[in-house]
Amino acid sequence: MSGVRTGSLRRRVTLTALAVLGVVLVAAGIAVHAVFTAQAERGLNALLAGRVQLAKQLARQNVTPANLVRRVDAPGLRVSLTLPSGERLGEEPVRGSDLRQVRATLTGSPRIAGARLVVSADTALLSGATRTLRQVLLGAGAAALLLTALGLVFGMRLALGPLDAMTGLARAIAGGRRGGRLRPSRADTELGRAASAFDDMLDALEGAERAARASEERTRRFVADAAHELRTPIAGVRAAAEAVLSLGPDADPVQRDRLQVLLVRESERAGRLVEDLLELARLDAGLVPARDPVDLAAVAGAQVERLALVAPSVTVEVLGDPHVWVRGDADRLTQVLGNLVDNACRAMDGHGTLTVTATRTASHARLTVADTGPGVAPRDRERVFDRLVRLDAARSDRTGGAGLGLPIARGIARAHGGELRCLSREDGRGGAVFELTLP
Repeated sequence: MSGVRTGSLRRRVTLTALAVLGVVLVAAGIAVHAVFTAQAERGLNALLAGRVQLAKQLARQNVTPANLVRRVDAPGLRVSLTLPSGERLGEEPVRGSDLRQVRATLTGSPRIAGARLVVSADTALLSGATRTLRQVLLGAGAAALLLTALGLVFGMRLALGPLDAMTGLARAIAGGRRGGRLRPSRADTELGRAASAFDDMLDALEGAERAARASEERTRRFVADAAHELRTPIAGVRAAAEAVLSLGPDADPVQRDRLQVLLVRESERAGRLVEDLLELARLDAGLVPARDPVDLAAVAGAQVERLALVAPSVTVEVLGDPHVWVRGDADRLTQVLGNLVDNACRAMDGHGTLTVTATRTASHARLTVADTGPGVAPRDRERVFDRLVRLDAARSDRTGGAGLGLPIARGIARAHGGELRCLSREDGRGGAVFELTLP
């Protein structure tokens, strides 16, 4: 594909304007020349016809031939009258390409009846006037083109000033300067719309640049935090493995079993962290969940049954509709609800009341998990969904683990076209509410 032709815009506009003006001047000159020639021809013919008509009228009035010739004569004309007797009055008629002649036979008194009148006009004057007009038109056209060219040379600098401003700003942006804008005085003109679009583009580019930098910073911080989180279980695995290897053959079997259990636990902890990190990577890459019919109420009931086994001291209340159907991935939605239930139990230290409510409207399904723990401060209700964020004990650590459960849960909810939010309870019982909304 060939590149954009980038010839001088000033030269293009100037040459185009001069070409259009030249065509207009040529057309106008041709029209003026044609009209002038036609009017001159018409005027000359009218003059000759008028002289002949005057001669006929004078002949009927019995005017003497000499007086008739004198009265018919006019500047630029040559009048010749040949009487029936053969006598010739006036100038001798001549022939030539520059003469226009009109002949007539007069009637009147016996002396003039039958006389032949010849009125001639020299068209050289007409040709000279036409040539003069042509020269005037050519000179005026050349002068108009020259003046227009000079006007365009200076006028284009002023007219293209906004484009020069755009070019200068673009080069400044490319050189690293940020924040500059054209800010057009009017946005309803061609240049105003172009300048507004240019400013909008700069806003979008700088916004994308800031977002990219923020994303890069978050990625660096996430990698650093992940490395820090992995260091602890890996260090535990290493310490437990070294301790097991250092035991002799006569070591206490109970101590050996304890170290082996610790080794397995630290390995599982590191494995869960790696799995969470991989899950976040899949969400960032654009997770496409299944779209199968899923009953949220049934998923909630299964989690409640599991909770009765692992946390029998927690009182569970199940409210809402008996069936709430959505389209989604049953395993992923179970993962979300399991994370919310486990976090609530940790917030209540295994004692309290957990309320799970599943409801539906015409367009959405809603599932809430409410606990009676210390709750989440308003300033932390969005922060708990950040990656590797664990609130301190004074503010009730709702995330547990490495701080990846809630970010994963929100990512799964959004992959389904829904949302996961942290709210506060409004029934006076304290605690926090996590609300899952799905289409």
